[in-house]
Amino acid sequence: MAMARIREILQTGEPDQVITVKGWVRTKRESKGFTFVDINDGSAMAGLQVVLNADMDGYGTVVKDLTTGSSVEISGLLVESPGKGQRVELQGQSITVFGTAEGETYPLQKKRHSFEYLRTLGHLRARTNTLGAVFRVRNACAQAIHQFFQEQGFLWIHTPIITASDCEGAGEMFAVTNLDLAKPPQDPSGAIDYSQDFFGKPAYLTVSGQLEAEIMAMAFTNVYTFGPTFRAENSNTSRHLAEFWMVEPEMAFCDLVGNMDWAESFLKYIFKFVLEQCPEDMDFFNQRIDKSVLATADNIINNTFERITYTEAVKLLEQCDRPFEFPVEWGIDLQSEHERYLAEDLFKKPVIVTDYPTGIKAFYMRLNEGGETVAAMDVLAPKVGEIIGGSQREERLDVLERRITEAGLDPATYWWYLDLRRFGTVPHAGFGLGFERLVQFMTGMGNIRDVIPFPRTPDNIEF
Repeated sequence: MAMARIREILQTGEPDQVITVKGWVRTKRESKGFTFVDINDGSAMAGLQVVLNADMDGYGTVVKDLTTGSSVEISGLLVESPGKGQRVELQGQSITVFGTAEGETYPLQKKRHSFEYLRTLGHLRARTNTLGAVFRVRNACAQAIHQFFQEQGFLWIHTPIITASDCEGAGEMFAVTNLDLAKPPQDPSGAIDYSQDFFGKPAYLTVSGQLEAEIMAMAFTNVYTFGPTFRAENSNTSRHLAEFWMVEPEMAFCDLVGNMDWAESFLKYIFKFVLEQCPEDMDFFNQRIDKSVLATADNIINNTFERITYTEAVKLLEQCDRPFEFPVEWGIDLQSEHERYLAEDLFKKPVIVTDYPTGIKAFYMRLNEGGETVAAMDVLAPKVGEIIGGSQREERLDVLERRITEAGLDPATYWWYLDLRRFGTVPHAGFGLGFERLVQFMTGMGNIRDVIPFPRTPDNIEF
């Protein structure tokens, strides 16, 4: 007898097959002479209905143990189901209970639980319909990301988790040290003597793999990173995490226009892939979480993204008759309300805004002619605002040196980054996508903490 996953059984199982399933009991309904049990193994939204006949060996004892949450192995014969909404069901012939769940003390009884409550049950919440659907979609998103880049000939690069550089210049980084924090060594000036630390200098958890990806793009042309990044922002919001995953492609011999083309193709591919791989889960989100989930996906897949400059965006925002909480003027960093107006109300589709003011963007973005703007881009999506941020990188050595100094950073720290401009520099570009923001946007989930298995937020580090 072969063990099969429930998703396969529901899709392709045929009557008269002898199969074995393993999973967890979702519900049990006893009737005279029969017990109906819904078993789920996490492979699909729906479970498999199992019918246990009272003449089965040990029926009474077994049925008593089949409480919600208990784990079982059931073997039997697959038959056509007379019930509505299900093609086949399993006539159980033998059953093994691996672990019981203690009746009413099991926290996930068959009723609706708030997401706030489920966050207190991080070790169990993946067994619920909603979180199960989230993590299947998350898995499909990750698969799609790799598949997209691999099909296009990109090399997957594993960039360091521990770094000495601050990519953004923001300073909101987690320090990594093995010094005795109760009695750290001091230099003659009384400052902490990091020469005695593990790496001999200050070290941090990375905020981005971009700078290292640029190194590899100078050898392999097209590369991408996909890994964990960290921000020590004390932001207790529905859109911020202290630990999250980032996707960051970097393309040599690529300018801003090429960067926009890659970003648009990338998003369309991911959404199309997930709709094909997880139709039941996406239907669930559309019905239960946000009734515009499927329309949003269609909007991404079947529209050509609008492309406007930051200056044009500001003019459009100034001309609209909507009162914004944050006043609009040239030079400000666009807020979420501005971004959403452009994508949701004005163009009603994704918008790519380019050429932002130099003063609000990072030092590595290519300076445009005149010096007032840089070759940056943000992809704005309806309902969320910015979903992708990127730029053409500054490939000119003299300009980059000046920009690093103007940003208040030490050029000596970036000696290797500057070397890339000394030895075979090329125009190149890339972008970054917060993976959890993508999953949140795709599923319509209201809080980013519900699209990552173990959220890391201020004052919260369970597991």
